[in-house]
Amino acid sequence: MTLDDLPARLPWYSEIHTSTTLDVVSYLLSERAAERTVFYDIYTDAEKTVDPSLANTGLFRFAAEGVGGASAPFAVVSAGGGFAYVAAMHDSFPHCLHLSRSGVNGFAVIYRPDAQLACEDLARAVSFIFEHADEFSVDTSGYSLWGGSAGARMAAWVGGYGPAAFGAPAGTPQPAAAIMQYTGMSELTGADPATYACVGDRDGIASWRTMQARLEVLSATGVPTEFHVYEGLSHGFGLGVDTVAEGWIDDALAFWKAQR
Repeated sequence: MTLDDLPARLPWYSEIHTSTTLDVVSYLLSERAAERTVFYDIYTDAEKTVDPSLANTGLFRFAAEGVGGASAPFAVVSAGGGFAYVAAMHDSFPHCLHLSRSGVNGFAVIYRPDAQLACEDLARAVSFIFEHADEFSVDTSGYSLWGGSAGARMAAWVGGYGPAAFGAPAGTPQPAAAIMQYTGMSELTGADPATYACVGDRDGIASWRTMQARLEVLSATGVPTEFHVYEGLSHGFGLGVDTVAEGWIDDALAFWKAQR
C-alpha cells in the first residue's frame, strides 16, 4: 500500500491529496526525530486492562508554533468516519497541523467508533488536556471542539451537553465554539456553544439545508453562528485544498477567536 492508495481506504471522503498526507507524516516524523512525544494515552493501563476497547484511544498533539513557549489556546479535532472508523489522516491531522502553524495547539483524538463511546473519549481527552495544561503549555480558557461528519456530531454533543455529561469531571467547562464540517445534524441541546459550520452543496450524505436551518435556530436564540455552503463540493472535503472551500479553516479560526 502506498500513500496514493489512501483515498480508497477513506470511503465517503473527497479531495484527498497525497501532498497533504505527506506534510502530516513529515511533521510527525520530525517530531519523533527530535524525541518529542506526539501521541498520548488518555486512559491508564489499569483502565485498558478492564476495558480492552480503550487500547488504541488517545491524542495526537500538534504543538502551537511561533508562540515562544507561551501558553496558547487549544482545539480538539475529531475526524469523521461514520462511527465505523476514524479518518484522522484526512479529517483531523491536517486540520491540527494547520492550527499549530497558526499558533494554536491542535489535538486530534483517536476515539472508539461508536457514537456514545466516541463522546466519552472526547470528553476524556478534554479533561486530560486540562489536567496537563502546564505540560502542554495550553491556555484552557475558551477552547474549541472541531469535527467533520461524525466528528462534527461529537463536537456538537460534547459542546452542547458539556464534557461532564460524558464522564469528564464536574465543572469541566463547555467550549467557546464548535466548528462543524459536512454534517446534517438538526439536534439542539439548549446550551449549544457558538457554532461555525460549512458543507458542500453536492453532499449526498449531509444536507447543507439541514445545517443551515440548525444555525438559523441557534442564531435566533442569540447564539453566535457562521455558515458557509460551497458550490460543487461533495462530502468530506477536508481542508478544501484547490477548491472553492480553501481557506475555510482560517475563517473558522477567526470565528473561534472572536468567541474567546
